[in-house]
Amino acid sequence: MNTSRLIHFLFQGNLVKRIAIGLLLGILVAVVDPSIETALGFSLADKVGVLGTILVKALRAVAPILIFFLVMAALANKKIGAKSNMKEIIVLYLLGTFLAAVIAVLASLVFPSEVALTTGQDVSSAPKAVGDVLLTLVLNVVDNPLNAIFQANFIGVLAWSIGLGLALRHAAETTKQIVNDFAEAISKIVYIIIAFAPFGVFGLVAQIFADKGLSALAGYVHLLAVLLGSMFFVAFVVNPLLVFWKIRRNPYPLVWTCVRESGVMAFFTRSSAANIPVNIELAKRLNLDEETYSVAIPLGANINMAGAAITITVLTLAAVHTLGMEVSFLSALLLSVVAALCACGASGVAGGSLLLIPLACSLFGVSDDIAAQMIGVGFVIGILQDSTETALNSSTDVLFTAAVCMEEERKKAQA
Repeated sequence: MNTSRLIHFLFQGNLVKRIAIGLLLGILVAVVDPSIETALGFSLADKVGVLGTILVKALRAVAPILIFFLVMAALANKKIGAKSNMKEIIVLYLLGTFLAAVIAVLASLVFPSEVALTTGQDVSSAPKAVGDVLLTLVLNVVDNPLNAIFQANFIGVLAWSIGLGLALRHAAETTKQIVNDFAEAISKIVYIIIAFAPFGVFGLVAQIFADKGLSALAGYVHLLAVLLGSMFFVAFVVNPLLVFWKIRRNPYPLVWTCVRESGVMAFFTRSSAANIPVNIELAKRLNLDEETYSVAIPLGANINMAGAAITITVLTLAAVHTLGMEVSFLSALLLSVVAALCACGASGVAGGSLLLIPLACSLFGVSDDIAAQMIGVGFVIGILQDSTETALNSSTDVLFTAAVCMEEERKKAQA
């Protein structure tokens, strides 16, 4: 392979293949890192881990400004009176999150988990009631727009971009075109960042596996099995059923595309917010309606939280079972509703769902001390739990958006 072909493959070749190569090379570096550190006195995994840090920071940096201009441009250029698919997408988001919580409850009752609890964790920053979550949500909506962008407050960014986009629908065409040009320019920057994604995955994998490996998870195999099993069941059984309900044909090609091209990246970045540019790029390649996906995908990163609902539910019931408490049908149903609501308020960053465990635990009278210990358990297993949770959340954003857009195309074809 000559130099020009190599450069083309590294930066413009098939993204999935390049990420797979980065993944394998990262694992290889993690395996040989102890030998290198002994022989040379430095950690190669830590050195290449900088690549992962750069990728995640770049994605998080571009995501708020991308959402701001993309949503504003989509709404400003939308024809007045044109049909919107957002209601159907939001219904799918909320229904999918609730069903995920129900699946997690059933799995936890059929395969109850118990964990060894310790002390010393801090939950002082965890919300104490659903009202706290809702108040935070409202405060984020009315945040200063510049502060929302600087602090990556995606609820605030989305609220202001929607407001300005609707207001600009009556602006001059030249003004709308300027906003649209900004959105296009930022999209090109996103394309460049994603081209470097395999290098970032290489660094992330090397650093994560060299630092913790899988040995730290050995004591929590059963809990992890319930957690990951529930997430896989939702990803490959529940979600396909919801998609089939919309598109009325085999949903698995679309499901697999979203898992492969969105879920894999989200698994390593561990941030729904950082994966928004990846999802928008995938939606564009799927030829979805830009006016729909430019709003639906950022919204999904904030309210479509099936993985978070599963995490909150499973870890809460693990604490309940460890304490020997009985779980009634009514309390289990209430937990599903609360977990779904709490999940919608979960932060879009790594480990964001864990701080909501004390809130769910309060339904059963579990003390903050015990709930705090469950947060600690969550961080121990986070190498797989949080990565898989984010992969499920983020891939489902583009999956449900695509399903609704395809349903609209099917109805048009039948008309």
